[in-house]
Amino acid sequence: MKKRFCLVACLLLTTVSFAQKSVDTPILLENMDMQVVSTQAVNNMYNFKFEQAESEFRWFKFKYPEHPLPYFLMGLSTWWKIMPNEDNKEFDDTFLAYMDTSITKADKLFDANEDNTEAAFFLAAAYAFKGRLHSDRKDWGKATVASRNALKYLEKSRGKGNLSPEFLFGDGLYNYYRDWVPEHYPALKTILWLFPKGDKEAGIRQLKEVANNAFYTRTEAQYHLMRIYSEENQGQKAYELSKYLHETFPDNAYFHRYYARSAYAQGRIPVVEQESLAILEKIEKNMPGYEATSGRYASFYLGYINHHLKRDTAAAKSYFKKAVAYSEIAKAYESVYYHSALTTLGKIYFNEDNFPEARKYLEAVVKRAERKSDQHKEADRYLNEMKKKEKEKRREKRRK
Repeated sequence: MKKRFCLVACLLLTTVSFAQKSVDTPILLENMDMQVVSTQAVNNMYNFKFEQAESEFRWFKFKYPEHPLPYFLMGLSTWWKIMPNEDNKEFDDTFLAYMDTSITKADKLFDANEDNTEAAFFLAAAYAFKGRLHSDRKDWGKATVASRNALKYLEKSRGKGNLSPEFLFGDGLYNYYRDWVPEHYPALKTILWLFPKGDKEAGIRQLKEVANNAFYTRTEAQYHLMRIYSEENQGQKAYELSKYLHETFPDNAYFHRYYARSAYAQGRIPVVEQESLAILEKIEKNMPGYEATSGRYASFYLGYINHHLKRDTAAAKSYFKKAVAYSEIAKAYESVYYHSALTTLGKIYFNEDNFPEARKYLEAVVKRAERKSDQHKEADRYLNEMKKKEKEKRREKRRK
């Protein structure tokens, strides 16, 4: 539950660029040359060209060792390495170290001047990212502490949207998720009354303005709008944004997967097939971010297409087996795609009278899926039907 509330502040990114100046520490992104350099580096990061991006970020760190921005950007780059598979703990320590250093640098700015909006933005963003990771790891104590700090500094930096569309990003996230959270997590209502009310529609309008007019936070606003449109059942808008983000950052595994998923939801089968094949090809090439989670989605879609549309049973079985394998590699045992792939394989083998194989997959569904789920009920039905058929076969053998 805390995870979603952390999201209000967790991706403030480079909104710091237009904040109040500190006497001793420059605003790095005010300089046009720096804007060009930093924008290319951030674009490389979003396109999962981490080596190129981090080379520039390290240069920022060398040139401005006392500024929080370079350390924050290095942490942000590490965060996007986690994004395709949030269960991956390989980068946790590095990520937390960069965010802690960014907090230390920003604290110095804030101690020197508590009206320093730049410092407040950095502190809110870094603490929120930490809170998000700790909640993902179910370390609720650390998540709570980080979230409280994030919200404290977010409150100090809110309401600056009149200065620049960049500043609307934090307000837009707050307005939308402040109302979204209690709708989906009623238990948090008693906590949230302490915070200013939100406005989901205003939040969406603010994020749209950022997506259309901001320079540094444009991509993050588009990312959040894409997810919001999906949650608000505006599938066409989610598809259009996912298409744009994938075409802009074609090697971003997360955007690629979301594009295929949105196309699948919209019934755009040629797009689904093309992008799913591309995802599997990039996995084979070991491209950054392309791993088992993306493979699970892509393989399931291809299994569905070959089974239901092309009527190619051999190809369908092959892809559904890949979906099962990728799910198990990612330990995504609660995934609906995992359960559906298992169920479909069980049904295919049942119809082929290959009961040992059918039982293997159907029993896996019964073991993994919730009892009330459609997949569990269907697997149960086929297993019962299988028992009847096997009983009939034994009777026929005795008669002979």
